[in-house]
Amino acid sequence: MHIQGDPVSLNRRQFAALAAIAACAFAGAALAQSWPDKTIRFVVPYTPGGGTDAVTRQLADAITRDTKWAFLVDNKPGAAGNIGMDQVAKAAPDGYTLGMGQTANMAINPAALSHMPFDASKDFVPVALVAAVPTVLVVRADSPWKSLADLVKAGKAKDGGLNQALAGTGTVGHLSGVMLASKAGFKTVDVPYKGAAPAVTDLLAGQTDFMFATPQAIMGMLQGNKLRALAVTSAKRVNALPNVPTVAEQGYPGFVAVDWKVVIAPAGTPADVVTRLNAAVAKAMTQPAVVARLADEASTAMHGNPQEAAKFVHAEQAKWATLIKQANIHLD
Repeated sequence: MHIQGDPVSLNRRQFAALAAIAACAFAGAALAQSWPDKTIRFVVPYTPGGGTDAVTRQLADAITRDTKWAFLVDNKPGAAGNIGMDQVAKAAPDGYTLGMGQTANMAINPAALSHMPFDASKDFVPVALVAAVPTVLVVRADSPWKSLADLVKAGKAKDGGLNQALAGTGTVGHLSGVMLASKAGFKTVDVPYKGAAPAVTDLLAGQTDFMFATPQAIMGMLQGNKLRALAVTSAKRVNALPNVPTVAEQGYPGFVAVDWKVVIAPAGTPADVVTRLNAAVAKAMTQPAVVARLADEASTAMHGNPQEAAKFVHAEQAKWATLIKQANIHLD
């Protein structure tokens, strides 16, 4: 015999549920009103001196100038960016921990690694798109290779393969080298580092043969004639390096590999806080000094609200998953 619940008790339960929801909403609104009242930790999942680190520090400085908010840029390299990203994923969703997500740790790693410490599609809230930048194929300035064709010819002639320096396993630079070697028909020996700075140091020392690096990491070396640029991985040439041809125009049509950056927060971060962060990032990215510096480094500022950022990231995750599956790339 089924006995229905007492209407009064049901109303009490409903009231309690509504009260709980209201309390959560009030707490979220209160947090948004008081936030930030302390330093915001901004996790960079790579070493100091690389492209991701440079963009993050530039952005944090620009926001601080606008808002007086305090940031601590915290470099947490390792595991192809997964160590730092995992710390963000597991942090309290209170707006006081942010991360600089990018193509590698938000789209490539999830598709190319069989085990991930976090779910890139569920554990983060994309806050704001920041910038997009191609990688640059570089060799030492004293290298006999003057063009992409020279490097490919040398790669085909060397049985063991050319040594490719990696800013990290699973980075856009890494995948650029893998795709080039696959398309051109030569082998590489991948030599991973914990960031761009040590990778460039060993390239300059002759420990490796070439590298696909972010412009921020090697622009000074190019200007100082310590490195030579052979190609860029964008669809079109970049203004900062107008004389450097794209990989596509040197015999590999459709070859495009761009490293994008997106500010992320732990899933569950209050929407009002995300909105305020997005507005702060958007304003910072329109500062003439920031735009000019990004252009000098071959980066392009990106814009959009949190919903647009999420849509972009999800589309990129699907795109890279397809490419990695088609190329049968495994990074384990």
